[in-house]
Amino acid sequence: MRKLENSELPRLNVEEFKEAHKTPIVIVLDNIRSLNNIGSVFRTADAFLIEKIYLCGITAKPPHKDIRKTALGATESVAWEYKEHTIELIEELKQENYEILAVEQAENAVMLNNLEVDVAKKYALVFGNEVKGVSQEVVSGANKVIEIPQYGTKHSLNISVSAGVVIWDVWTKLKGN
Repeated sequence: MRKLENSELPRLNVEEFKEAHKTPIVIVLDNIRSLNNIGSVFRTADAFLIEKIYLCGITAKPPHKDIRKTALGATESVAWEYKEHTIELIEELKQENYEILAVEQAENAVMLNNLEVDVAKKYALVFGNEVKGVSQEVVSGANKVIEIPQYGTKHSLNISVSAGVVIWDVWTKLKGN
């Protein structure tokens, strides 16, 4: 086996990305503090052709050097928008027929491995603050709460890791992989 050079990888340029058919998923970041986490989510969103990222509350917005450091240019390819109030955005997305999935540990949460998706639906995946998680108001407003099963001693994952795991899982289910 030989590692491939970057020039050998089939990649879209920014304009091709913007014109490409997107995965019917939007990401909602609910009061994310870490600029590096925000940048990492942009990079993951780029990898899976995500429609858009919504930055809510205290979540920082591009351009910022610490977001750029981990996003590696994805803030130029992935569409994004700032919304001050997450719950108002959730209500708007419901009106646009998005299924709202809050990623949180909550009563009656659906374990991610048991999540069933409908290829005819659009999804909004909501990720919360590094300390407080998704706000209770947003959890209450979601159509479902999904939880990533964890089997060790810790009770949480870094938000950028959670985003990668959940986006990959939903993407593969939507694509039938």
